[in-house]
Amino acid sequence: MPRGGKKSHKGRGKQFSNPEEIDRQMRAQKEMEENEGAERGSSSESEEESSSDDEPKRKGVEGLIEIENPNRVSQKSKKVVEIDVNAPKELSRREREEIEKQKAKERYMKLHLEGKTEQARADLARLAIIKKQREDTARKREELRKEKEAEEAKSKH
Repeated sequence: MPRGGKKSHKGRGKQFSNPEEIDRQMRAQKEMEENEGAERGSSSESEEESSSDDEPKRKGVEGLIEIENPNRVSQKSKKVVEIDVNAPKELSRREREEIEKQKAKERYMKLHLEGKTEQARADLARLAIIKKQREDTARKREELRKEKEAEEAKSKH
């Protein structure tokens, strides 16, 4: 037995509920719900007459103490007539930043394609160097091929 007098439950057999037991419990729960629904239906008519307040039922100590929370924002439902569809929608900070980021990226890509950015200039310079190197190697290959043909023609004569 471990110190502290607490027993370990590791390695013990697990207990499983059999399906009949689960079905019986579910049926009993449904019957309870149906009975409560029938009772509520008959008592709701009398409750409607007695409660004329629009305030929801308060939980716990709320009903006893009147406290106004200045941070609480109550959800006021707007009428369809009051809603202005044509008014510009206010964007959240994240949405605004996302849109600004996209616009900046589009501006950069436009400038990049025109060759006005530093990166575009570097890319174009690198491409020019590569193009020149390829032209030089192609020219050298052509000269070597012509020399070989000339040597072969001399050796055959």
